[in-house]
Amino acid sequence: MSSRVVGRAAGHVDRGLYALFSRHADRPRHDVDRDRYRGAALSVGFDMYLSRVYGLSWLVGVFAFGTVLFVGSAPSVSVAETAGRIATVVLPEAVSPAPGSFLILLGLAFGLFAKRLTVTAGGTYLRWRASARRASIERSLPGAARYLRALADGSESRHEMVRTVAEQDAYGEASTSFERVLETAALTGSLDTGLRRIARETPSRGMLSPFLLRFREHAGGGAESLQGYLRRESRMLSHQRSRARQRAGEYTDLLAELFLFVLVLPALLVVVATITAALTVGPSGATPLPGSPTVEGLLVYGGSAFVIVAGGATAFLVAELRPPDHARTYERPTGIATVTTAATNPASAAFVFAFPAAVVAWLLWLSGEPTTDAVLLGYSAYGFPVGAVAVKRERLDDAKDREIREFVHAVAGHVGLGNPLGTAVRRAADGVDVRVLRADIDDLVFRLSLTAAPDAGDARRAALDRFLDRVGTPLAEQTVGLVTGAIDVGSDAETTFETLQAEIGSLYHQRKQLRSAMLVYVVIGWTTAVLLLAVVLAVDVFLLEWFVRVGEQTGTGAAIDRDVVDASGWRFYLVTQATMLACGWFVGVASRGRYEALFHSAALVMICYISFAGAGVV
Repeated sequence: MSSRVVGRAAGHVDRGLYALFSRHADRPRHDVDRDRYRGAALSVGFDMYLSRVYGLSWLVGVFAFGTVLFVGSAPSVSVAETAGRIATVVLPEAVSPAPGSFLILLGLAFGLFAKRLTVTAGGTYLRWRASARRASIERSLPGAARYLRALADGSESRHEMVRTVAEQDAYGEASTSFERVLETAALTGSLDTGLRRIARETPSRGMLSPFLLRFREHAGGGAESLQGYLRRESRMLSHQRSRARQRAGEYTDLLAELFLFVLVLPALLVVVATITAALTVGPSGATPLPGSPTVEGLLVYGGSAFVIVAGGATAFLVAELRPPDHARTYERPTGIATVTTAATNPASAAFVFAFPAAVVAWLLWLSGEPTTDAVLLGYSAYGFPVGAVAVKRERLDDAKDREIREFVHAVAGHVGLGNPLGTAVRRAADGVDVRVLRADIDDLVFRLSLTAAPDAGDARRAALDRFLDRVGTPLAEQTVGLVTGAIDVGSDAETTFETLQAEIGSLYHQRKQLRSAMLVYVVIGWTTAVLLLAVVLAVDVFLLEWFVRVGEQTGTGAAIDRDVVDASGWRFYLVTQATMLACGWFVGVASRGRYEALFHSAALVMICYISFAGAGVV
């Protein structure tokens, strides 16, 4: 009921935004954004997307305008008077505005800047998404070409070949592109039209676009022409590893832009603003809001919330732009299995450890800890065990991927010698040293031994599907699962396993390469968080104390008051903790996913708490 109400409300909002702002989509300034949109493959139309962006830009602009007016009109802030004096000096006396008018002009300037920045961010997101899709397509297209070659040996139907590739998750955005070909073909009634349209709209103009057009051309020339083309094309694409490495580097470039412009710069601005507010001489006046909060308090709490929102937005963008096979998703079982799998399944651990973490936070609050500390420490009590389970599971999956790669190579070798699938699997199981996968491989050998009848194709597929479910790693699903698709169309076993052997080696090395590149950002994120922690602690413990001592020794009264220093410590702590959360989320999501983000952010929060508590600040 509530979801339908929310859906109807969102529909009304979208219709209103479309009526107000859809005209902007036809302006020449958005021609580049329209080209990027074609490669971004969003689920909404370009007009609707741009309408939402403009609606958000007005909301942000009005908020920025109101913030400037509120802060500038506070009793303890002389922004209006200072701005008026600056205007009197800079401008002629005849045109110098009153302080209040200058504050309104300043608010308008900030509001317009924030509005324009939001629109620019909308176009930048399209560029990032299109670039990420292009990198994913060009990384997975060589494998898709090899698989099409294997399918061409057993099927003469172009539509069936495209459908089989589209159903495989092994090829990421390349599979998605073939799926879009089928959708367009279903709407137009022509597969050729689908191939031409996706070739025109894809962001991979240098690889996928010519591949689709040549595939259409050779498919029209008959089965032999298509097989020969796919054989040549798959061999040529297999030699383009350097380009794949270059495209993998584009994702790391996107991460660098996100980390710098969306997370680090906003966090630094908030930290600098907090330090500047602490160094300002004079007490802070209360605002007319409920509870009479001070301007500095609003600055600190608002800045902390802004950093947390920026960190969450950065983590979301990283998750959206990363390669589809980079991070694994887990499903939580139902019933008592949720508890029994809590030590091996991060999704189960996230459910099971939520209540103990809430109890820890409640007990800390009852013992007299500030509410903020109780919440942060409770978060650490939740993030540590869930993240530890995720790290343990990832290590186990890495070991499975290493062993299944060796196992597939051995099976492919025995199939190449002319052995049937069941015999090849049995001999490979006897000749390969596996430990983690021993029980899973033995089960596969037993079930394949029951499929000796000529009509046992369905039983072989069932045995392979059960093996994939037992292994449960993305690499197994992306590679061994290809065998069932090739069996369905009657492809030659030797060609199929030759393709599988090349594909599993390619995917394994690509995943290792990408994870090695991600380690750089883990180090950068941790280094940034620790440096910010050290700088803020040094300012609070040494710099502000130095100002206090100088004032006491000179007796000039120009230094910071002791009460102001004591109050500033807690504000520095809040801003730093917000930065720890944001950096931890970025590091974890960039590394392996949201569960590892819990681990890194919980560790940074605990380090920050121990550091400030050890320094006597909190």
